[in-house]
Amino acid sequence: MHAAAPPFACTDAVYKQFDFWIGEWDVFDTDVPNGPAQARATVRPIAGGCAIHELYEQTDGLVGDSILSYDAARKHWQQTWVTNRGSLMAIAGTAKDGELVLEGEVHLANGSTVLQRITWKTQGTEVRESAVVSKDRGATWTPAFDMLFRKRAPSAKASGLHRPSLQ
Repeated sequence: MHAAAPPFACTDAVYKQFDFWIGEWDVFDTDVPNGPAQARATVRPIAGGCAIHELYEQTDGLVGDSILSYDAARKHWQQTWVTNRGSLMAIAGTAKDGELVLEGEVHLANGSTVLQRITWKTQGTEVRESAVVSKDRGATWTPAFDMLFRKRAPSAKASGLHRPSLQ
């Protein structure tokens, strides 16, 4: 007699709150939404749907990888992001009013730390990801980036990529 496999652990609706971001994307600066793509991103479910992996690539050579997951014990989303330029970001937060807002520390390669708040929301078939940054532990915030993710056509190729972000 074989023991039955345990039930799938990540089937609650909360684990699907970020599924709108899954796909192959060309990424544009919202200031130039019809200009050249700034980056390419591949966002896929991993670990049986319990997490989401993002691979973000700019043509200037910046590559970022992130793991986004829902922490059922603490009832929030969390993302860990690392770049090939030595930066590490750990942020956490919740979904509210159709937006997912995560905030936390970014540790830069030069040894400094800043706070960053990132918001994801759908805009029709696109996903908007915008961020603000604080260099004074949250007393003041300034824009960091504002990007628009558009589903990539199967044969489309992005060029001239550059993400105005913390590295």
